[in-house]
Amino acid sequence: MPLTNPVIIKLNEITTFVQDKSKLTEVEVVEIKKIFKELVKNGERYDVDEIEFWFENEGSWNTKEPRVRITNLSSYVQDKHQQTAHLRIISDDDCSCGN
Repeated sequence: MPLTNPVIIKLNEITTFVQDKSKLTEVEVVEIKKIFKELVKNGERYDVDEIEFWFENEGSWNTKEPRVRITNLSSYVQDKHQQTAHLRIISDDDCSCGN
């Protein structure tokens, strides 16, 4: 699945926000999580491998560790959102358990 324009815009925001591309600060990690949460909350879906590929080819991310960390954050946020979204779909009112 290719990255959509809204996702690419947010990846560029991350690139602009992170000052030192060789390591991420805790403040940057928190902000990156917020960016990915906003994407999934708005219904954007992304392939984690495409996120990793984008950062590898962007040009300013020469150190692997922060790229892997961002990729892991994107995966974590998307997985967590999908799990909680699935739980919201199940309604107590539709229980066929005999109650």
